[in-house]
Amino acid sequence: MIRLLLGDDHRIVREGLKQILADAPDVCVVAEAQSGTEVLEQVRSLQGQAESGTGLDLVLLDIAMPGGDGLEVLQTLRREFPHLPVLMLSTYPEKQYAVRCIKLGAGGYLNKSADPDDMVAAVRKVAAGGMYLTPATAEALASAMGAAAARLGAGGLEALSHREHQVFRLLTAGQTVGEIGAQLKLASNTVSTYRARILEKTGAKNDVELALLAQRHAGR
Repeated sequence: MIRLLLGDDHRIVREGLKQILADAPDVCVVAEAQSGTEVLEQVRSLQGQAESGTGLDLVLLDIAMPGGDGLEVLQTLRREFPHLPVLMLSTYPEKQYAVRCIKLGAGGYLNKSADPDDMVAAVRKVAAGGMYLTPATAEALASAMGAAAARLGAGGLEALSHREHQVFRLLTAGQTVGEIGAQLKLASNTVSTYRARILEKTGAKNDVELALLAQRHAGR
């Protein structure tokens, strides 16, 4: 069961989202918040119960909220709860905020007008530790990170060991650390160690830049 907190200052929006998510048997909205301050208070309280199995698996967070906007809340959540996935939700088009959200650590960016099936798919993907990118978000990232892609050296891939290259290939295919560990029969912390080495050797800062590097390398 995916236990999520829904942060949005409009009650009608929260009710609509809850109705959409209610159709997914594996998703449960366990808390709501209508301000940035309330989101942080709720997360801190619920994550304090994580050991009892009643913590959160995902925060679904609006960008425009009183008491600290979504971007500020996102940064605080990434600092305090680095393993808690956050999926950003907004009425703004992807080209305005998606890139910034991803760079700040969000697992995905969805427009509030997204298809209900896409909404549920995004929740499941991000809660599992993956990254959910719509075509518009992927295009915005590719455009905004062109300079980053240019500075990354495909030659760094040559320095990867066989196992590191396996992990690199699976990471850039969108698999989570847990999924990679299961496939390669490795502990999740071992996969995380390989990921850190891959980032160091390639000069990439995150999984998005690794994906860009893989795309450039595939075109050679």
